Amino acid sequence: MDLDAVTKHSALHAKPGGLTVQYGTAGFRMKAEHLDHVMFRMGLLAVLRSKQTKSTIGVMVTASHNPEEDNGVKLVDPLGEMLAPSWEEHATCLANAEEQDVQSVLLDISKKAEVDLQQDAFVVIGRDTRPSSEKLSQSVVDGVTVLGGQFHDYGLLTTPQLHYMVYCRNTHGEYGEATPEGYYQKLSKAFVELTKQAFCSGGKHQPLKVDCANGIGALKLREMENYFSQGLSVQLFNVGTTGKLNHLCGADFVKSHQKPPQGMEMKSNERCCSFDGDADRIVYYYYDADGHFHLIDGDKIATLISSFLKELLLEIGESLNIGVVQTAYANGSSTRYLKEVMKVLFSKAAEMKIKQLAEELEDKKRKAAKMLENIIDLINQTAGDAISDMLLIEAILALKGLTVQQWDALYTDLPNRQLKVKVADRQVISTKDAERQAVTPPGLQEAINDLVKKYKFSRAFVRPSGTEDVVRVYAEADSQESADRLAHEVSLAVFRLAGGVGESP
Repeated sequence: MDLDAVTKHSALHAKPGGLTVQYGTAGFRMKAEHLDHVMFRMGLLAVLRSKQTKSTIGVMVTASHNPEEDNGVKLVDPLGEMLAPSWEEHATCLANAEEQDVQSVLLDISKKAEVDLQQDAFVVIGRDTRPSSEKLSQSVVDGVTVLGGQFHDYGLLTTPQLHYMVYCRNTHGEYGEATPEGYYQKLSKAFVELTKQAFCSGGKHQPLKVDCANGIGALKLREMENYFSQGLSVQLFNVGTTGKLNHLCGADFVKSHQKPPQGMEMKSNERCCSFDGDADRIVYYYYDADGHFHLIDGDKIATLISSFLKELLLEIGESLNIGVVQTAYANGSSTRYLKEVMKVLFSKAAEMKIKQLAEELEDKKRKAAKMLENIIDLINQTAGDAISDMLLIEAILALKGLTVQQWDALYTDLPNRQLKVKVADRQVISTKDAERQAVTPPGLQEAINDLVKKYKFSRAFVRPSGTEDVVRVYAEADSQESADRLAHEVSLAVFRLAGGVGESP
């Protein structure tokens, strides 16, 4: 490790005075102009992680659903998963080090993580369409090369595509070809095989309207469209030619505001969906005949997929348990439906057992097993991939002959509301029980408990944002009016007890 070269190059990517950052679930995110030193240092860190794991490591330059002027970076571990928690701590330490301490911090990380500095390193890099992303990617490259790492810059990718590239490279092509074309072929092949039966029997599916949030999803869907065009027709909106990234559009906007994105005309009962800026989130929605807006989010997506998997398993005579993982934001109605009606467990499904079924089952059952294999190919990429989510949802709707309204009618969500409260420091909020209970500041959870008691079928929780100094408030109750009132009252409690700034909610 040439520490003199590191010092020389680090000076070209100097850390702004007084800036402190924290690596979280979303990596680092902030205004793009403050990120140059972070990008350079994450290039350094990616090389150390690659040497330690003897694997390819990914670096993605994106701020996902954040406004266009923001940017961010996150590292991708060998099997396409998020960075290990111990290395999140190393990332925070390195990003916050003063210039004169960068050398010693690098050596300290190498010692603690038992990094073999003589080991080769390889890093793959991707970026979204933000104006700042290309320059910031170059800062990552600078960090990689100064430590002698090799790299491949894929340029414009969705975040899930970069995860796919890392996984493919570290499985030596067993999972798929580590190219955009390999990604398109793998997912579209699974989709086409799944839907072949539905469309051969004369089934018809209306075109799907897709809001691409003026982001990378538009570019990648256009490249991919020819691969699955026989089974699915998509109409793309907010493709980045005029509007700003994530501005008045995208999954986060639609979810938060409970209304369609700007730039998309919707007629009643049309099936629509929205990606976010880096295409790792998706929501569905439609207008009913009376003009009411209906949002179909992750809860109903999980319900649709798990119910279809359960049906296939029953058809082939297997009694495997289906598992569903939910966050604190899961609607109470969805949890009750999954537990009481679907009888699913909240645990991890036995994927490998499902894959083995294709070899073991007779002809009638083999069809269902093959469908399961194709579903698994999509599910493997689905966790945080709007494109594979979309293809899997569309395949299941086609196979079951479901309209978007029939899907939505599986159960009725409890009315809910999400709000944000600006605070001076989001770290004053700490939580437990999967973010459902506030530990600090003192008195906040007690205040929430008292407020919840006032409403029927209600619950509420707060959590700090991972990317900005705001606290997110979630509330649900038996009516929209009650959910709105509860969310507002909890927001006032947060403002009062957690150092709210600006105007009171």
